[in-house]
Amino acid sequence: MKKFSIGLMLIVIVVGVFVLGFGYKAAPEPNNYYEVYLNDKSLGTIRSDKELENYIDKNGTYYKNKFDVDKVYSPKGLQIRKLTTYNGKLSSVSQIYRKISKEEPLTIKGFEFIIKKQTDNKDNENTVTTQSIYVLDKKVFKDAVTALIETFVGADAYEAYIDDNQVKIETTGENINDVYVNEDITVRETNIPVNETIYIDAVELANYLLYGKNQVANEYTVQAGDTIENVAFNNKVSPEELLISNTELTSTTNLLYPGQKLKIVETNPQISVVEESYVVEDIESQYTTEERYDDNIVIGQDKVIQEGENGLERVAQKVRKVNGVINYVDPQGKTVLKEPVSKIIVKGNKYIPDVGSTTSWGWPTDSGWTLSSGYVWRTNPVTGRRELHGGLDISGTGYGSKIYATNNGRVKEASYHYSYGNHVIIDHNNGYLTLYAHMSRINVKVGQVVARGDVIGFVGMTGTATGPHVHYEIWKGCDYCRINPMSMY
Repeated sequence: MKKFSIGLMLIVIVVGVFVLGFGYKAAPEPNNYYEVYLNDKSLGTIRSDKELENYIDKNGTYYKNKFDVDKVYSPKGLQIRKLTTYNGKLSSVSQIYRKISKEEPLTIKGFEFIIKKQTDNKDNENTVTTQSIYVLDKKVFKDAVTALIETFVGADAYEAYIDDNQVKIETTGENINDVYVNEDITVRETNIPVNETIYIDAVELANYLLYGKNQVANEYTVQAGDTIENVAFNNKVSPEELLISNTELTSTTNLLYPGQKLKIVETNPQISVVEESYVVEDIESQYTTEERYDDNIVIGQDKVIQEGENGLERVAQKVRKVNGVINYVDPQGKTVLKEPVSKIIVKGNKYIPDVGSTTSWGWPTDSGWTLSSGYVWRTNPVTGRRELHGGLDISGTGYGSKIYATNNGRVKEASYHYSYGNHVIIDHNNGYLTLYAHMSRINVKVGQVVARGDVIGFVGMTGTATGPHVHYEIWKGCDYCRINPMSMY
């Protein structure tokens, strides 16, 4: 009986081992997949990250041909994260690609040039703006900037500066001391979205750097009697802009002929090309007008007893230009080559009238001046806005030099303005008023009667000014009804 019980027990154990052993299933192994995210949003799970990358590249043939590149990449916001999971639910790479295409553009390898520009607003506060320019080859950007520099500086002059081959100044001439871009420009290699503007041609990029986006060129047909200066003014561009857009013109003194076609385009430079030069030139020094009073002559019956004659001075200056426009002049000395001869007018009695002449006007500064900006349409070098420059910017006589009343009159205003700075307005009581701006110091008071040639202030750079100069305006008929001051000389 005992033997039977032991045998039965062995049979039960063997059967149990057999049943349990052959009925066991091993635990399932987890799978390594990849979850795809676009801008942190899950698009699905795929079997292979390489398979998706290859699929994207294969479907980017259009962009490969367009930009002449070998490979196309996923969007910037795409992330593929390895995932270990027991879940076997997968998306095909084509499904994921369609989702990506609806959300973000593909990318290609290239370079991003980031331009930081500082500008001043009317409250003299600095604002910083940035823009990105995309290229596939850094040389495209370099060549475009070089082309822009040559536009403003001159190709021959810039080449001579780069090659250290400038002609030494013996009498008169100009030598470039430095040329640079004023903005902070950085570059980085990056994946560029294919829907961005990507420049592959230096000429196209140079055109953008000069004119900006969506700039329209208008055509003007020259009429009899037209000059470069009046064509520019009447079309609200500066003479320099007209020369830039019409390369067949080399100087503002070029003659035009009726029927000639000219392109009218406003420039909008995206970067600031700064040129610092040493300039020596012979400049006429305008003669002064001396008024003598005679009690025997009736008031108003003026008589010229000596005609004036301009002198000549050899003037040396350090000049800074930004995009071809003078914005700072530092006088370095002058030599008188020929003394001017004063014009002498005899006027009735010694009484100084507050009524100015309508036919004879004095000059507001000492000799040796440079006209850094005329009565022209231009892009304001401080604000960047297009506007009519309603007067003359007269530089070169130096900080603190004298500013003179250009005609008899009574001081209407002598105060500070955020843009004009320290300024004086004179009413000449003959239908004209004059304004003198950016003074370092004012030398007259409101209500004071001044004669032509009286010192009313001193050259400075208060208000909105890039360098020491006097901004001079003439108004006709009413306050701020500006006319071209040069029309009175």
